[in-house]
Order: sequence, then C-alpha cells, then structure tokens
Amino acid sequence: MLNFLKKKKSQTVGLVAPASGHLVPITEVNDPVFSTKMMGDGFAVIPAAGEVRSPVSGKILSVFDTKHAISIQTDNGLEVLVHLGIDTVELKGAPFKVYVNENDTVQAGDKIADMDLSALKAAGKDNSVMVIFTNSNSILDFTISANGKVSAGHEIGKVELK
Repeated sequence: MLNFLKKKKSQTVGLVAPASGHLVPITEVNDPVFSTKMMGDGFAVIPAAGEVRSPVSGKILSVFDTKHAISIQTDNGLEVLVHLGIDTVELKGAPFKVYVNENDTVQAGDKIADMDLSALKAAGKDNSVMVIFTNSNSILDFTISANGKVSAGHEIGKVELK
C-alpha cells in the first residue's frame, strides 16, 4: 500500500579506474570493435602498471578461459566487461593472473587481475584495459569526471541507469 515510500535501489553506479595510467575515451582505442562501440559504450586506461582492479561493485558473471576478459554485473543490473588488452585472446592467458572466479562478489577497487606488461609488449599487443558497458541500452547517462592520469581504484565517474 505504501510502496511509494520504499526506497528504490540506487540507479547510480560509481566507477573507479581499473588501472593506474592514462584514461582515454573508448573511441580512441586501436580496435574498431571497441572504438565504434559495437560491444557498448565505455572507456579505457593505458596502464602504467600491471595491476587491474574492478571498476564497479558487483558479482563476477564470467572469467574467460583465456583470462583476457572478466564480466561483472552490478546489483542494479549494469553489465560491465573488463577487457585486458587488444587481440590478447591469442596469448591463451599467459600474460594474465586472475584473482576472481565466477559468482565471486567484488567491491569497486578490489584487485581482480595482474597483467604482465612486458610480455604483452614482447608479443606486440596493445595493453589497453577497456571497460565496456555491454547493456548500454539500460544507461541514461555516462559521465567521466577524470581525465589524463588516473590511479587504480580511485573514482573517475558514474553511470546513471534508466
């Protein structure tokens, strides 16, 4: 009867940097699948260090066998893909160490993986850490408040859901 008094789940999702490095718009990454937003909107960090942190709080939906990608779903339904490097699936997981498993719960800023940046460079791979919102149709607004140099785990923006 008094449903209007019940608090709705927050429709704002805070974002933290998944890595320390240089923040760039998703449109500037060197892969048209990501830069044209075919997978969804998002952003990327060109990492200065190999530690990767969860950009959001939520549940791990999947960890790819090749360890190059981790998907997370927030409590209010935002689906986030953390993609480690470009064309790194070919490396069959070698330069990555993942610290989470499917169904784990993470907080924004929790360490989820390490990337061996030297191994990626030796293999000729772009090491951009991309954060993609795979259900972009549920997003009302996406704002990045940081620019340039960012630190892993520090707040950089937010997503407003419909």
